[in-house]
Amino acid sequence: MTWTAFGQSLPQAIAIAISPIPIIMLILMLVSSRARTNGPMFAAGWLTGVFLVAAVSYALSESADVATDPTAADGGSVIQMVLGVLFLALAVRQWRQRPRPGVESPQPKIFSAVDTLGPAKVLGLGFVAATANPKNLPLAISGGVTIAEGGATTAEGLLAVALFSLAASATVLIPVLAVLVLGDRTKGPLDELRIWLLANNSTIMMILFVVLGAKMLGSGLVLAS
Repeated sequence: MTWTAFGQSLPQAIAIAISPIPIIMLILMLVSSRARTNGPMFAAGWLTGVFLVAAVSYALSESADVATDPTAADGGSVIQMVLGVLFLALAVRQWRQRPRPGVESPQPKIFSAVDTLGPAKVLGLGFVAATANPKNLPLAISGGVTIAEGGATTAEGLLAVALFSLAASATVLIPVLAVLVLGDRTKGPLDELRIWLLANNSTIMMILFVVLGAKMLGSGLVLAS
């Protein structure tokens, strides 16, 4: 049941992992002189944030017995459909705010301060980037609800939440591990990735929001039927 529950929540985990702006922030840390300290701290904050949100969502959904109680299951389907509408609205917003041809999108102010932050602030930044985010927060909530709907035992469900959190953190953990193992050899590829993500952020997010909106609306309708 653990793998079934995890598999059902995997789309949400992958969508959390696809987060261009936080990944760019991490890359800026990883090409700085504090890479071996701040990189792992950011990853730890991110992983902790995803796990806590998903675990709380899972615990609340399990206590409501969404796996077997028809009324609670209806509530779960409503949550999924509301999230689907939210993501479609975010897709429209992303489209309207996209940079015009030939115009560079403005960079968040935090980018210029990333390499000056100490480990404690970086840990908090990773936590906030994972949780106080209009995309990641509802996805982590949805992941917890989806795992609870699978009907696994509490131990199996929490293990699925842990696997969910690791999958959602893959794009953060892998670059950090690469830097720790390979050192300065990663700077060139990471900088190229940063440039590409910054140039394509709007397109990536818009497509992701559309896919997520359609997926969650469909999941909610299936649960409601």
